[in-house]
Amino acid sequence: MYQYNHNDQILIEERVAQFRRQTEQFLRGEISDDGYRNLRLRNGVYIQTHGPMLRVAIPYGILNAKQLHKLAHIARTYDKNFCHVTTRQNVQYNWLKLEQIPDVLAELAEVQMHAIQTSGNCMRNTTTDHLAGVCIDEIEDPRSYCELIRQWTTLHPEFDWLPRKFKIAVSGSRDDRAATQFHDIGLHLVENENGEVGFKVLVGGGLGRTPIIGQVIKPFLEKKHLLSYLEAILRIYNLFGRRDNKYKARIKILVKETGLEKFTEMVEQEWAQIKDNLEITPERFAALKLHFAPFDYDKKAAENITFGQYQKENKAFATWVQHNTVEHKIAGYRAVFLSIKHPDSPPGDLTAQQLDTIADLADRYSFGEVRTTHRQNIVFADVKQADLFQLWQLLDLANLATPNIDTATDMICCPGLDFCSLANAGSIGIAKEINELLDDMDYLHDLGEIKINMSGCMNGCAHQSVGHIGILGVDKKGTEWYQITLGGSSDNDAAIGERLGAAVAKHEIAPAIDTILKVYVEQRQEDETFLETVNRVGLEPFKEKVYANH
Repeated sequence: MYQYNHNDQILIEERVAQFRRQTEQFLRGEISDDGYRNLRLRNGVYIQTHGPMLRVAIPYGILNAKQLHKLAHIARTYDKNFCHVTTRQNVQYNWLKLEQIPDVLAELAEVQMHAIQTSGNCMRNTTTDHLAGVCIDEIEDPRSYCELIRQWTTLHPEFDWLPRKFKIAVSGSRDDRAATQFHDIGLHLVENENGEVGFKVLVGGGLGRTPIIGQVIKPFLEKKHLLSYLEAILRIYNLFGRRDNKYKARIKILVKETGLEKFTEMVEQEWAQIKDNLEITPERFAALKLHFAPFDYDKKAAENITFGQYQKENKAFATWVQHNTVEHKIAGYRAVFLSIKHPDSPPGDLTAQQLDTIADLADRYSFGEVRTTHRQNIVFADVKQADLFQLWQLLDLANLATPNIDTATDMICCPGLDFCSLANAGSIGIAKEINELLDDMDYLHDLGEIKINMSGCMNGCAHQSVGHIGILGVDKKGTEWYQITLGGSSDNDAAIGERLGAAVAKHEIAPAIDTILKVYVEQRQEDETFLETVNRVGLEPFKEKVYANH
């Protein structure tokens, strides 16, 4: 992973000192609420239901064990003993005291972490595939390009006050695991007809109130032009993006209203003026790639046969391997998913003890490195097959081995009304009710891949618009109701879910999900996934059963 140089470290330390002075001035009444709002947002601080929330940046989702121990220490010392993993691979604390946040930021800086640009109308954390560098379908490891973009976006003076927030995702694999089609800019590493690797560039994707699938603005971009082309897109957005209405300020609205052809023409004209001065040299690429060199893998790892024996002898272990591990490009290794979706815990939440445990296990089994995922889980990317049985036992003790990855209980879930001041409805309680309905693991696994995404408001932080089943909390005269969508996807077959019908009351939402799953079982053909069934039969069979008594 990338290690800060001297300039990186000085930058974040000076930023901490600056924000400490600003916070002290605000607490003394020397800065107004409005004046302080923009300052705190640039440093990841929101004011939520119970107090300030701090969002910590996890660049492209990579952490080392030392950083995890620090996150645990912060949860234990400054928060109420836990933190929350977000869909942008970041971490949030929900119970901090405002006067202590500069101290938290200072502690983060000790381990090369910060909260810069995790909120506000600026370029946010760049995300990528949580299996980058180890997956078998990879064209090229995208992490060095993510780091290049991180360096370019951090405190970029021209784009510090954009019309609205701006998000970039990068994928280096044939299967899109980073939801790139729903970002302001999505980048796919692709091969052209000459066998050269470059970028396919998408623009204008996004979720929230107006979900839109991104469109291809550049089918093939040479790597050396990556930053200049991003700069050209941002300049056009900064010039022409709407600032009069925050609901229409995202680049997706600009592209939609301008038209892709005209928008592309403006970008190309801008790019022609700057690209020769912003070329990235091969030497810079090479220097970045050194930070992501392969680990010293055991060349004899594939020779161990106990892995297969344990699977035959222990059904629970075999089930976990099937659902929570995936093939690794190095023989004898697997990537391991740590499920943060235990039935007794809010989705995406980790306790301080779990963070410390993950750090210790990462040191022991995965070269001291972990990844956060788009679906709010954790990955050990480099585990020997010979170590899997012992690792599984230890993860199970920490409630991190629930074998439910990509199943109906592996829900993406925002904090909802329990924490968020923007929410219209709760999410965590509904997730618990759905978990209780699906407590039969055999039934859960028989259902196969089903992605349920649940948001407590139209901001859509949990990406309900692209869930196979999407749940959106809405307010009806002070009571909590929920809209249901079916058929969404953030994978290669990107799709926005269709609304099933009228919103249902809070006490009806879990039974409605149960009904939808039973209709799927009735309607599916052999080996057909939930999404395939929905696409084949349409909404009507589901709608008929869900609203039968309405």
